[in-house]
Amino acid sequence: MSASGLRSTLPPLSAEEQRHSRALAAHTRAELVSAGGWLSFERFMELALYTPGLGYYSAGSAKIGPGGDFVTAPEVSALFGRCLARQCAEILEHTGAEILELGAGTGRMAAELLGALAALGVTLERYAILEVSADLAERQRRRLAGLPQALRERVEWLERLPETPLEGVIIANEVADALPCRRFRWHEGKLRELGVALAEQGAAGEEAIAFREQPAAPDAALARECERLLAPLGETLPDGYASEVSLRLGPWIASLGECLGRGVLLLADYGLPRRHYYHPERAGGTLRCHFKQRAHDDPYINLGVQDITAWVDFTRVAEAAAAADLTVGGFATQAAFLLAAGLEELVAQAADAVERARLAGEARRLIMPEEMGEAFKFMALTRGYDAPLSGFGLQDLSRLL
Repeated sequence: MSASGLRSTLPPLSAEEQRHSRALAAHTRAELVSAGGWLSFERFMELALYTPGLGYYSAGSAKIGPGGDFVTAPEVSALFGRCLARQCAEILEHTGAEILELGAGTGRMAAELLGALAALGVTLERYAILEVSADLAERQRRRLAGLPQALRERVEWLERLPETPLEGVIIANEVADALPCRRFRWHEGKLRELGVALAEQGAAGEEAIAFREQPAAPDAALARECERLLAPLGETLPDGYASEVSLRLGPWIASLGECLGRGVLLLADYGLPRRHYYHPERAGGTLRCHFKQRAHDDPYINLGVQDITAWVDFTRVAEAAAAADLTVGGFATQAAFLLAAGLEELVAQAADAVERARLAGEARRLIMPEEMGEAFKFMALTRGYDAPLSGFGLQDLSRLL
């Protein structure tokens, strides 16, 4: 489908969204021209998501929830945060009493975690939130303002990762999927990197951003990495096979490892082990865009007002963890993790039949395979922690990594 055809199937942009998108397109075009007419997709994605004041995560808009572009598990149900609180409480029995949440969204999960931990008798030293979006940080402050003062005073917002290693839990829920990635295609026996160039001038007299292929051979890092990733596919690799690789994932895990003195890093995201990620039947890659509750695969439209994501290669996470002196403590589907963390028990504790039915419906959305249950995974990375992790008691898929 052409870009114009796709636009006709998506909700229209408001006048303000159009102005915002044009401003980011102009900014991107200027950098692209100064770079010689071509940018890697990684850089394009970084500009689209994180350009100060213009990028999707750096500018103000209602991104998350029914009125936004996508819905995360904490927005589906408070059960998600309450199950996570049970796992955190177990960890905090053996570590310090600190939690760092990366990208807290609307603040709903933070509020649920703080309340549930207090109900479990856990007293936190601090609950730190690292948030790159000033708009979301303000939404979080408004949400958490309703908590009791004893909980509110434990919360602080950070602009960068803490320099002093913490003792406790680091939580990254749907963060890794937004790391800018490289894109590539196997075409006529050669590897090509998919970058971004200017399209021909449109009917409106303005240039649009469109992509073109460029051989990846000059980029030794990408060529080496793709050779390593695609070698197991051998002759089964179909012509036209395209996918992504996140070269930033390793350094990101390393930076989080530097922040963790003793405790557990909990990652929750949609993704796969490498053997399933780079597979002949997944020949189009995993890149997806989210705009007003619609998912599509064209990152070159609606710049700055739509999300761009790629699934997580959890084998790469495990490799990066080993390099950062972290240990994989568990890997499971979201369904298995939540059930092991007491999801059914929490539903059964409902005050009445009406609430129980509502919670049961929310639970189904969290755990059913066709919803979030299978695509989303939980992974625990540990340092100086050898106590049980109950969330992985029903299932541990680490052998697949």
